[in-house]
Amino acid sequence: MRFMVLIPGNNEFEAGQLPPPEAIEAMTKYNEELVKAGVMLDGNGLRPTSKAVRVKFEGGKTVVTDGPFTEAKELVAGYWIWECKSQEEATEWLKRAPFGGGVQIDIRQIQEPDDFAPIDPTGELRAAEQRVFNQLGGR
Repeated sequence: MRFMVLIPGNNEFEAGQLPPPEAIEAMTKYNEELVKAGVMLDGNGLRPTSKAVRVKFEGGKTVVTDGPFTEAKELVAGYWIWECKSQEEATEWLKRAPFGGGVQIDIRQIQEPDDFAPIDPTGELRAAEQRVFNQLGGR
């Protein structure tokens, strides 16, 4: 099972402030543990919304809005993609992360092609999707 772990942003993140060196060092050690255990598949920090755009699709039209997005209630500062045997295992790994200060982090399971079997009884759509992901280097 693959999981996306969404790391929230805060006012300092939105202001473009980098974490202190000791926080980067602690996170690097934690990431090394995840990689050694074969859990971490990917992970990165994101730039603040001042460097982003938002695209809205409505009524056949698209509207592009430049950041920052002051109305954003839940900012995402970064993410991990993990492979774990269960959500419980992912939760145990997250409990070891070097966070503090009341941070709340979401762990969301990534949908797999077989999740779409009920709407794709022939497997044709899943096979087409798999071809696309194979071009990216596989899943």
